[in-house]
Amino acid sequence: MQIHYLPQIGSTSSEEGQRLAADSQIISPTAQSIVASGGCIVYPTSTQPALGCRPTNTALDDLYAIKNRSSLMPVSIGVADLEQASDLVELTDEIPDLLASFPEGSLTLVLPAKETLDSRLGGDKIAIRVVSHPVAKALLRATGPLTATSANISGTEPESSCTDAVDILEKAGHKVGLVEGNTPGGSPSTLIAWYSVCDSSDNASIEVLREGIVPTDEVLLWWKSRISNNGETPGM
Repeated sequence: MQIHYLPQIGSTSSEEGQRLAADSQIISPTAQSIVASGGCIVYPTSTQPALGCRPTNTALDDLYAIKNRSSLMPVSIGVADLEQASDLVELTDEIPDLLASFPEGSLTLVLPAKETLDSRLGGDKIAIRVVSHPVAKALLRATGPLTATSANISGTEPESSCTDAVDILEKAGHKVGLVEGNTPGGSPSTLIAWYSVCDSSDNASIEVLREGIVPTDEVLLWWKSRISNNGETPGM
C-alpha cells in the first residue's frame, strides 16, 4: 500500500504547489518534523482536539502509551480528502453523497482496508474521517494521513482546547507536539460501519457504532432514502 507523506512543492503541479505553500504557512516545520520522526501531535478538528501520529507500528506504540489505551481498541485515521482515503480503504459510489449530506467532518466511516494494517488501526477494517477543520486539512495535506483519536488519556473527558490537551498530557509525563486551532468541543464524530464491512446477507445494511454530532436516526433515514430511491442493493 502506498501512503503519501510530506509532499515536496517542487514536484507538484502549479496549483497543488500553491496550495502546499499556503499550508506551509499554517503548519510549522517543527510540527511536520515531529510527525516525520514518528512523534505524536495534538491538532484541532471540528469537534474535539485529536492526537495524531503516522499509522506506523512505532508511532502507534507511542500513541497508545500516551493515551494508556488498550491495544484491543483501534483508533481512527484522519484524512484531508477522499483521495487520501483511497490510499487506505476501498470506497464505494455512495460515500461522496453521504459525506455531502452531513456537515463535513461529522462522520467517521469503517471501511475495508486495501491492505491489512496494524490491528490497532483495525486490521482489515479501518475507521476513516475526512476532516473539515482548515488547520487539520492543512496538516494532513502536509503530512499525509494521521490518527484522529481524541487527545486525552483513556477514561478521561477530552479537553475542548488543544493547548489544554497538551498541558494535561505533558503533566502526565508525555511529550507531544501542538498545532494550534480553535475546537468547539462537544460530541465526537458519528461512527458508522459501512455496508461493505457489515455482516448482512444482502450486503445492504449499515450500523451506527457510536452516535456523535449526527444523530443515529438522521443517518439511518438517509440510508433508507438512498435504498428507496435507487431501488437496488448498494454497490451493485
